[in-house]
Amino acid sequence: MTGRKTGLFRRACACCGIDVHCHVVPSHFPEPPGGRDIKGWPSMTPVTDCHATVVIDTKPYRTINDACWAAERRIAAMDAAGIQIQALSPMPELFGYWIEAEAADGLVRHVNDVIAAMVEEGKGRFVGLAGLPLQDIDLSLKELNRIMSELGFAGIEIGSNINGVPIGDPKFHPLFAEAERLGAAVFVHAVRPAGMDRLVGPAPLQQVLAYPTDVGLAAASVITGNLLTKFPKLRIAFSHGGGTFASLLPRLEQGYATFPALKEALVEPPSVQARRLYADTLVFDTETLRRVTEVFGPERILIGTDYPFNFREADPLARIVEAFDAPDLRERLSFANALEFLNIEEDAND
Repeated sequence: MTGRKTGLFRRACACCGIDVHCHVVPSHFPEPPGGRDIKGWPSMTPVTDCHATVVIDTKPYRTINDACWAAERRIAAMDAAGIQIQALSPMPELFGYWIEAEAADGLVRHVNDVIAAMVEEGKGRFVGLAGLPLQDIDLSLKELNRIMSELGFAGIEIGSNINGVPIGDPKFHPLFAEAERLGAAVFVHAVRPAGMDRLVGPAPLQQVLAYPTDVGLAAASVITGNLLTKFPKLRIAFSHGGGTFASLLPRLEQGYATFPALKEALVEPPSVQARRLYADTLVFDTETLRRVTEVFGPERILIGTDYPFNFREADPLARIVEAFDAPDLRERLSFANALEFLNIEEDAND
């Protein structure tokens, strides 16, 4: 692993978790460049009673509270939940992949700078995972180097697809090559998922059902694209427990054994490659958490909560305790795996 350590972890009985899946929304957004009307550009209503609404294309997107940008409020919630460190990343709709590249670059830099300020204010309680304007690889490589060398981030958060292109596509190899070189962690989050036309019901089903489906397909594309055989030191994690991937893997493994074309296309069996991926614990079910841990391996599971949004895991440490009896396994899932993924140093004096 290359690069300097991104934080320092001190064990504390009441505060030992590391949460890799936490989002930030700035309290305000800059005006679009040149004062133009840019489709997809976010704005914010004035903060009232600690709440505000993100507006996109004149339509309310999500009403949020000040935990999205207020470090002090986040830290109080972390203490209550036994979380020592949060990895802060953009709300996925702020990736801006669908915005023209130069404008999106400015938006992404603004969000990343807000995260950097929160990391500084948190005095060791936060590390940063930056967004990138992935519709333009050159701009993304420039911002990746800035957030790693100047801002000292732990890595990046990327979408499960970039305007419909799966992350396992070779066009993203330059990004992953540079992330590997810099030692940047990569956290994959669902965004604008496929399959919305197949859902029957209200809009929140996008988060409930379509998000894990898209994450599962993203993880599968990493395997069928042989990504980690090309970049073996890359650390890449998938939100929502890897989504549907735990159910897809047995079919992928059987297909590998059945279809010569698939066996020829894959450098290694799917089950072998899967054990190199990380996944978070955000599955809302104890038995599913056990299954996800079996699929990816006990060294590859990380706490994820989706804080501070309402649809989140409120007590991730309790979920781990309920799922597993072994103290060393609980320790791995609570914080030890995240130390490696985020390149955080543990205090030798503890």
